[in-house]
Amino acid sequence: MFPELITDRFILKQILPADQAFIFKGLSDPKVIPFYGVRYDSFEATKNQMEFYDDLWRNKTGCWWKIVSKTTDEPVGACGMNAYQPEHEKAEIGYWLLPDHWKLGIMPEVIPVMIAHLFSHWKLHRLEAVIEAGNEASCRLSEKLGFTYEGTLREAEIKDGKHISLMIYSLLAA
Repeated sequence: MFPELITDRFILKQILPADQAFIFKGLSDPKVIPFYGVRYDSFEATKNQMEFYDDLWRNKTGCWWKIVSKTTDEPVGACGMNAYQPEHEKAEIGYWLLPDHWKLGIMPEVIPVMIAHLFSHWKLHRLEAVIEAGNEASCRLSEKLGFTYEGTLREAEIKDGKHISLMIYSLLAA
């Protein structure tokens, strides 16, 4: 059974096929996608992302939640874990918010609850946050959450025809 996680203001719920419009809204938003690893130009293409979320949970290689406001019952963003490597006891986390919900303290509230769940319910020793260089808000969040900056993979990927660098942060189990 997919776990629901609860904070003071939010409930983290499983992303379901009915959430495709919300996922498309977030992963096509020009303010969200500049530093995010995937983006979609059409609702139909977003089906790939929905299959990604479903495959993660079905294959036990990760899990992603939609972040739902308790007061409005509307989703405001998503967070989760993927790239789970049980043999190395590590995984990668990711997250995004719709721009109307930026700078409201949402991620500092929900990510620690997600992290606590991941460390207690998955065989994890290490969580990684891979952040595109220039995403200062995500770097600040990682540091606020206790992640350690380990270094930068210079020009490690190509995005929009340009080489981009990736900053690596990690959090070890206590």
